[in-house]
Amino acid sequence: MVIPVHDVNPARRTPWVTYALIAVNFAVFVFLTPGVSGSLTGEGESLAQLCDLEAFLGRYAVVPQELIHHRMPHLVPTGATGVGPQGPGCVVAPPGYTKVPELSVLTSMFLHGGWLHLLGNLLFLWIFGNNVEDRMGHVRFLLFYLVCGYAAAYGFALLNAGSAAPLIGASGAVAGVLGAYLVLYPRARVWVLVPFLIFLPLRLPAWTVLGLWFVLQAVYSSGAGVTAAGTVAYAAHVVGFVVGMLIAWPFKPGTPPPPEPGGALYGRRARPGW
Repeated sequence: MVIPVHDVNPARRTPWVTYALIAVNFAVFVFLTPGVSGSLTGEGESLAQLCDLEAFLGRYAVVPQELIHHRMPHLVPTGATGVGPQGPGCVVAPPGYTKVPELSVLTSMFLHGGWLHLLGNLLFLWIFGNNVEDRMGHVRFLLFYLVCGYAAAYGFALLNAGSAAPLIGASGAVAGVLGAYLVLYPRARVWVLVPFLIFLPLRLPAWTVLGLWFVLQAVYSSGAGVTAAGTVAYAAHVVGFVVGMLIAWPFKPGTPPPPEPGGALYGRRARPGW
C-alpha cells in the first residue's frame, strides 16, 4: 500500500474544521483514553489498564449489537479487576450509567486503539480534508464528516448485527473525505511513498491513489487477502467512502481544477518541488 504524504492542490482558505478535528482526535487519545501513558513509555499494558480500557470503550464506543437492537447488555465491565474461577480478570456488573447507542456513534469517532490507528487516520485527514472543506465550506464540511461517520457505523452494524465488539475510530468519516476528494479532484497529483526495498517517492493522480485504497478495502471487507477479519472494520471504510462520493457529487460542477493534472513522476523528476 502506498503512503500519501502531500497533495499538489492548494486550498483557498484555512481549513479550520479539519485542524479542529485533528486536534480533538489527538487530545482525546492522549488525555482521555486509558493506557496511553504505558504505550508512550513502551511498557506493556497491565491487567488493570486493560480492564480500565475495556470499561471506557464499553461506555463510549459504538457496539453493533447495541446500536441495532437499541439496548445495553445486562453486564458491562466496571474497570476493576478480580479473581474468578478461571483466574484474574475484569469485573463485570450491571451498568451504573445510561448509554444512548446513537450518541455512542459520535463519541466513537474520536476514539482510537493505538498510535498507528490514530496517526494513520489523521494523516489522511490532513492531506485530503483541507480541499474538501475548501469546496464545501466549514459548516457543511463538518456536517458531511459526521454524516459519513454515522453512515459507516450503521452500515457496519447492519452487516454485523450480532457483534458485541466495540467499533472505534475516525476511519469511516475519513473514508468519506477520501471518497469526496476522488469525486472533486480525481486528477490532482498526490505525493506518495512506495515501500519497495526503500521508500520510493512517486507523484500519482488522486484517482490512482484513492481508487487503489478503495479497492483494497473492498477486497479485505470480503475476507479475501487477509487471514482473518481481525480488528479492522473494512466494511465501514467502504460504506463511508461510497457515501462521501455520493454527497460530494453535487459539488463537482464548478469545482476549480487542481493546478497540475495527473501523471506519474519518479526518481529525480519526482523530487523537485516536494
